[in-house]
Amino acid sequence: MLTLKGIDAGYGSFQALFNVDLDVRAGEAVGVIGPNGAGKTTLMRVISGLIRPRKGSVAMNGVDVLKTAEHRIVSLGIAHVPENRRLFPRLSVEDNLKMGAFMPEARAKFAERLAFVYELFPRMKERRAQLAGTMSGGEQQMCAIGRALMSDPKLLLLDEPSAGLAPVVVQQVFELVRRIRESGLTVLIVEQNVQQVLKVVDRAYLLEAGSIRASGTSAELQSSDTIKQAYLGV
Repeated sequence: MLTLKGIDAGYGSFQALFNVDLDVRAGEAVGVIGPNGAGKTTLMRVISGLIRPRKGSVAMNGVDVLKTAEHRIVSLGIAHVPENRRLFPRLSVEDNLKMGAFMPEARAKFAERLAFVYELFPRMKERRAQLAGTMSGGEQQMCAIGRALMSDPKLLLLDEPSAGLAPVVVQQVFELVRRIRESGLTVLIVEQNVQQVLKVVDRAYLLEAGSIRASGTSAELQSSDTIKQAYLGV
């Protein structure tokens, strides 16, 4: 479904990614783990078109993402839930969800997608008239994921979905990820909480200092001595 080859990317004179190769197959949940500052968010921004790489290629179902206008990338089936959620705090929950269906293709399915999101997140239906900025962090994360799902994506990008949340809420967020997977959606998730993310993904890549250092199934990485010592506290 998604293939990245030889990606170099950065900001100004700073290079954040070095020759990154990554692939996500349809129906998979794939994680990208690693420390803060490893380049994980930059990787997500490259995929969703927020920044263009200096070198390499990105393809989504055979379509060249780098030759697609940035505002049309969502039409390829890619939806990005950014770090820190980036909701419109003074808009209602439902108006935030409407913003996720701004593409003409998504508008035609608006009622169907809204019903799907409310079924997945009943609390969002209860709070649909509430201003998004007045909700708890966990509820805001639900709203941000729901907004992304309104575009009827083939691939959902989740950037640090547990960031800044209380431990009990983190558990709820990863349960949401599990439910989204069960709906058949393909997921690429970037996360510092290695222990939790390896429980919900099929495969994962370890990104350190902008380079892929290891990859494998979640079971392989959970049993890796390097991962255990550096990230699992074992």
